[in-house]
Amino acid sequence: MQLRCGLEPKTLAALTVVLVVAAVLAAQHFWSGRPQPVNAPETVREEVAATGSTREPGPSPGAPPSAAESPAKRVVIDVSGKVRSPGVHRLPAGSRVTDALRAAGGVKPGADLTGLNRARVLVDGEQVVVGGPVPPGQVAPGVGAAGQGVGGAGPPGAPVSLSTATVEQLDTLPGVGPVLAQHIIDYRTEHGGYRSVDELREVNGIGERRFADIEPRVRP
Repeated sequence: MQLRCGLEPKTLAALTVVLVVAAVLAAQHFWSGRPQPVNAPETVREEVAATGSTREPGPSPGAPPSAAESPAKRVVIDVSGKVRSPGVHRLPAGSRVTDALRAAGGVKPGADLTGLNRARVLVDGEQVVVGGPVPPGQVAPGVGAAGQGVGGAGPPGAPVSLSTATVEQLDTLPGVGPVLAQHIIDYRTEHGGYRSVDELREVNGIGERRFADIEPRVRP
């Protein structure tokens, strides 16, 4: 090459060095440009992992609410009298008297349910009393309920039972209206019934004169 191109030895040596350097750079360029697998950044993987482990799937559109979101409404009823399991019972809202009797274990044998409206819807906080033994000359009381129940009524002129009478029955007494009748029933509920007629004196709104008018018309 020196003879053909007429190059000096120094020039030929420099040219050789340049060619070698160019070849090395070219090889390095092609090697660094080859395809390589790329991993996702660590921050992205951590975010995906955290999101996938803590997020819970939400309810699908149109799905009914869970029981925790919409708890069913209930009514609390006090069932007493001639039932197998008297006491306080919790029933679903909209339950009826027959459901309360069933929750109390059913009516005891011999209980007279004449006049009982077992289809009546229950009200929260009321007392359902299943009548006991019937005095001579009177029909069996049915179910009384703090201002809501329908109890058995005696014949005309018969004393009204303070333990089972309803607001409507107490309203027939002299000097007693719906408000005072409710006070009489509230006292009965708080004290578990009337043991004597004299307990009427403790009811708010009943003075001596009114008690004297009511006493001959009622019984415990």
